[in-house]
Amino acid sequence: MSLPRPPQPPQLPFFVYGTLRPGEPHHATLLSGRTRREEPGRLPGAVLYDGPGYPYAVEDPGGVVTGELVTAEPEDYGELLTKLDRLEEFRPGDPLRSLYERVERHVVRDADGTSVRAWVYLAAPTVAARLRARGRPIEGGDWLTRS
Repeated sequence: MSLPRPPQPPQLPFFVYGTLRPGEPHHATLLSGRTRREEPGRLPGAVLYDGPGYPYAVEDPGGVVTGELVTAEPEDYGELLTKLDRLEEFRPGDPLRSLYERVERHVVRDADGTSVRAWVYLAAPTVAARLRARGRPIEGGDWLTRS
């Protein structure tokens, strides 16, 4: 008797806001050639913090984070999801050992203002609490224009 397989997450686009954006180091190694579409977008309800070295988005009703909405090629989706979870140190069911958590949020497309559901890697709860207490927010919520 085999155990039932856990349900697969829906194939949503990814909202990337840091080192996975075009021109940044992880875009070339993980996303290049595996995406169907990349378009500018905004994540309302979050603030961006400097890691340092990489950013963390933390939920905050007054903030907005700038990034790209990335739609993966369907045949690459499963492998890409696994690689992104590994990169972001997301361990499902283990928030104490995760740096980020992958959550479904609404992201606004810059081109037409429509809202779409997407996967977003937000700071895990313990990391978010530390950043809120002692972190350095990135003004304007855009990793590419940080100073």
